Amino acid sequence: MIEVEHLTKSYGAGLAVNDISFTVNNGEIFGFLGPNGAGKTTTMRILTGYLPATGGTARVAGFDVFDDSMEVRKRIGYLPETPPIYPEMDVTNYLKFVARIKGVPANDLDKRVETAMSLTGLLERRDELIKRLSRGYRQRVGIAQAIVHNPDVVILDEPTIGLDPNQIIEVRKLIKGLAGEHTVILSTHILPEVEMTCDRVVIINKGKIAAIDTPKNLTTQLKGSERVIVHARGDADEIKTKLDELEGVSAVTVGESPNEETVAVTVESEQGHDLRGKIAAQLVNGGFELLELRAVSLSLEDTFRQLTTEETPLSEK
Repeated sequence: MIEVEHLTKSYGAGLAVNDISFTVNNGEIFGFLGPNGAGKTTTMRILTGYLPATGGTARVAGFDVFDDSMEVRKRIGYLPETPPIYPEMDVTNYLKFVARIKGVPANDLDKRVETAMSLTGLLERRDELIKRLSRGYRQRVGIAQAIVHNPDVVILDEPTIGLDPNQIIEVRKLIKGLAGEHTVILSTHILPEVEMTCDRVVIINKGKIAAIDTPKNLTTQLKGSERVIVHARGDADEIKTKLDELEGVSAVTVGESPNEETVAVTVESEQGHDLRGKIAAQLVNGGFELLELRAVSLSLEDTFRQLTTEETPLSEK
């Protein structure tokens, strides 16, 4: 549905987007993740025809963003970071106004507005002035205007920023409901947003792509070792020595303990080697009291921090 090849955007000597390439499949929710200033919004604006690129190509539904800009815009719904709403209008008339601008035929206009309000949970607020709505409902209006013309692609830039936890959950459900019928690009720097919503994610840092894959696969690719946290009672040096003796253990690190009687140890082994059973047996047979033993998974937050601080490149599978 979306193809981006060697896209570049420069401002003077600086590169906001630096030779990025990716594809988004039909019906997919695709996360665009990166720290502030990474180039996410610039890329979204290029895809929607809001900004020209310096170089490269981008196609939406087979149409070139630069050569066939109007055809692309017909097929895209866009929610910028600040929703483009008119607070003095009521919800229904605003959406009708937007639908007419976007070329919805007169005989289909009421149906499309009704569908957009239904999908975004606005039917009960249809006659209210937008300025009287809560921020969460104004965000819903912003999403409704993005989908009122039934576009192939919906691009959402930071759709939950500034919302309270309940509103965030509601908007996430709304976005998930768009999948399948619409291809969705979700630009955000909020990690739970990606984990709970997206099928795949691209991590962008300093204008370059650091990784593209599913959230789960990204953490697996970066995870170079298995890690187990152990809490036990006994002498720290003796416990470390016992665990170092185990076959397959690559490192044993004694950490800070919650109290003087407890020893906290991190045991690392090669990826794919689960040593929890051997660790438990080694400690118990050695006369130590085992209090806790748990595997530690690499989170998307760990992945994000590693990629955006060390700039480790990962290729798309």
